[in-house]
Amino acid sequence: MVLLKVLTGSRAGSSHTARSFPLTVGRSAASLLRLEDPGVWENHLRLDLKFPDGFLLTRQPDAHATVNGQPFTETLLRNGDLIEFGAVKLQFWLAKAEQIRLAWREWLTWLALAALTAAQIALIYWLPQ
Repeated sequence: MVLLKVLTGSRAGSSHTARSFPLTVGRSAASLLRLEDPGVWENHLRLDLKFPDGFLLTRQPDAHATVNGQPFTETLLRNGDLIEFGAVKLQFWLAKAEQIRLAWREWLTWLALAALTAAQIALIYWLPQ
């Protein structure tokens, strides 16, 4: 998962977690990250997962945007990169991985091991020698 922190603009201080790709950024209602600040186009940026290289950021052909102050057409993003377009600054981060809670499976495993141990002890004592 990817975390985009909005540093400036009308949504400053908020963040967006991307769980599916491609992620589109722009004014359009169809954009997954919708920003209506000055200088932001309908579909300004597109973020794709390019396996195994990383996350590929592409800008619309006539749009203006920079990553870490450098203009780009397509660029691979790294953790902490600063994306600037229009009146908006975003910071790209890899989101924290959420661990799936498996407590019930762990309990079932321990119960199964306890039952197996009890069955083996019972067999040792109850079988004729």
